Amino acid sequence: MTLYNTLKELCLCPSVSGREQKIREKLSAMVAPFCDELRTDALGSLIAVKKGNGGGKKIMLAAHMDEIGLIVNYIEDNGMLRVAPIGWFSFEASAFTRVVSERGVHGALVPDTRTKPEDFPKSEFFYIDIGAKNRKQAEAKVAIGDFFVGTPVLDKLIGTRVCGRPLDDRIGCAVVLGVAEMLADEKLENDVYYVFSVQEEFGRKGALTSAFAIQPDIALCFDVTGTGDTPGAVPMACRLGDGAAIKVRDASVICDENVVRAICDVAKECNIKHQREVLLKGGTDTSSLQMAGAGAAVGAISIPTRSIHSGVEICDLADAECCIKLAAEYIKRA
Repeated sequence: MTLYNTLKELCLCPSVSGREQKIREKLSAMVAPFCDELRTDALGSLIAVKKGNGGGKKIMLAAHMDEIGLIVNYIEDNGMLRVAPIGWFSFEASAFTRVVSERGVHGALVPDTRTKPEDFPKSEFFYIDIGAKNRKQAEAKVAIGDFFVGTPVLDKLIGTRVCGRPLDDRIGCAVVLGVAEMLADEKLENDVYYVFSVQEEFGRKGALTSAFAIQPDIALCFDVTGTGDTPGAVPMACRLGDGAAIKVRDASVICDENVVRAICDVAKECNIKHQREVLLKGGTDTSSLQMAGAGAAVGAISIPTRSIHSGVEICDLADAECCIKLAAEYIKRA
């Protein structure tokens, strides 16, 4: 299966934080041929293990399989649904877009008619219209506590670039799957744990509990990162098409110096296109991996992505391919 087809299959499987069962089932089937053990932990994260020759290190690769979304907290008499965010949900970026519930109910996320531009970031000015005529008709399809996400989509753009949602972090999951496939027939010294974590968007919980159980010596996170290559963007060195982004720091973590250096050395040795990442705002599961149990030496290989947490996230699959090759080559040498 091509990287695009893998990514599309993952993107078209809605799974908001706390409701990851469907995407977990899909990932289980996709990673199973490349591992020796497969299990789900108590919080719901999927852990696939490729055993090494024994006596080596434990290396953990993590990508989160959840996405941002909305939860229904009130139903108006006229059938409109009031909602609250699950994770850092941008109402401004998602206004006037289609959404779908975990039960398959379709609707539109729209602001109140008299909403002012300065009110757009606030959830209380938004509602979901599912076409119901009244509360009774709405309650036949939706219950308080139901989850909604933006309608998933993935389109090809020019060259190797794609647009859609939720690239955060289905592209990271696709990269980890690619690494697992690349290493499937390799005889490795170290045990490798491929972890697809839950609830990253709601407090980075899944990676923390999984890392606590695994106690890895080295842990790598795979997630999207911002770019500085769009009009008016805050200056940032990462650009689409410039290869795998090797994280140095973000707002929540400073990566292990030795891990960063080793990954950079592998990239140069293998002539893999790469760039260094310093993300001033936002964070990933990397910080959770670092702090679990007695701690681990952490790094992150990120996929540069534009318009993160919107319905039109954009990344370059050539960058993702670089991430796959770089991570596989690093693991062979670790």
